Amino acid sequence: MPEGHTIHRLAMRHRELFAGRRVSASSPQGRFTAGAALIDGRVLRDTEAYGKHLLHHYEGGRVVHVHLGLYGKFTDGELPVPDPVGQIRMRLTGSDHWLDLRGPTACEVLDPGAVDALRDRLGADPLRDDADPAPAYGRVRASTKPLFALLLDQSIVAGCGLIYANEVLFRAGLSPETPGNTVDPAVWTAVWEDLRALMKEGVARGRIDTVHTRHTPEAMRRAPRVDRHGGEVYVYRRPGQPCLVCGTEVARGPMAGRNLYWCPACQPAVTRPPKRPRKP
Repeated sequence: MPEGHTIHRLAMRHRELFAGRRVSASSPQGRFTAGAALIDGRVLRDTEAYGKHLLHHYEGGRVVHVHLGLYGKFTDGELPVPDPVGQIRMRLTGSDHWLDLRGPTACEVLDPGAVDALRDRLGADPLRDDADPAPAYGRVRASTKPLFALLLDQSIVAGCGLIYANEVLFRAGLSPETPGNTVDPAVWTAVWEDLRALMKEGVARGRIDTVHTRHTPEAMRRAPRVDRHGGEVYVYRRPGQPCLVCGTEVARGPMAGRNLYWCPACQPAVTRPPKRPRKP
């Protein structure tokens, strides 16, 4: 599933191609025909990303909400518009460019109230300048769940996905099993600021790179990482390989229904205090 930086890049791309222009909308597949009719011929005012959700704001208060999920994908190009190929849920055509959407989890037209409700159920997005990390920390501090699981909870941190959650915890030297209620404010601030910086770099570069300069392939004289996700990382999808920092074998295990990766030496296990016996 695309992480938040990808959705922000898409919002920027769609703004560049269509904002301020009148667009034609259709649904070659047929599953968005009614929604397309509501925005067809309207001006796209602006685009917005919030976590993993993409919003197209049209004149008249209509908003198209897209969540790509696991299989969703956008393609675009210059006119003329090609013949439809595959299951195109939504097609937009402007004065110079076309845009196709295939396979999203959600593609719907919302009114302003529904958009507000969507925002209300999402946590702080590190890529938004209006993000407030304080409420997110409040929920982290009130939970006994592992920090890894809390970072993946979109109602706490919107846009943070599997790669960023694994990598930011490694960079902080924190065990993924660290209970949220043991994270002090300074640690949370450091994790938030690092996550924000990493995701902003992802927007700028179009890929996820999390290693420090001294651990790049050039600096370490090692082969670049070969993976369909691209980018240089410390632990994500590197089980059994040596940690780039200490050489310990990277471990893998399940948590929160996802694949967790960590270095047992750089991210030592949390020692939990013994439970107090209950009084008879």
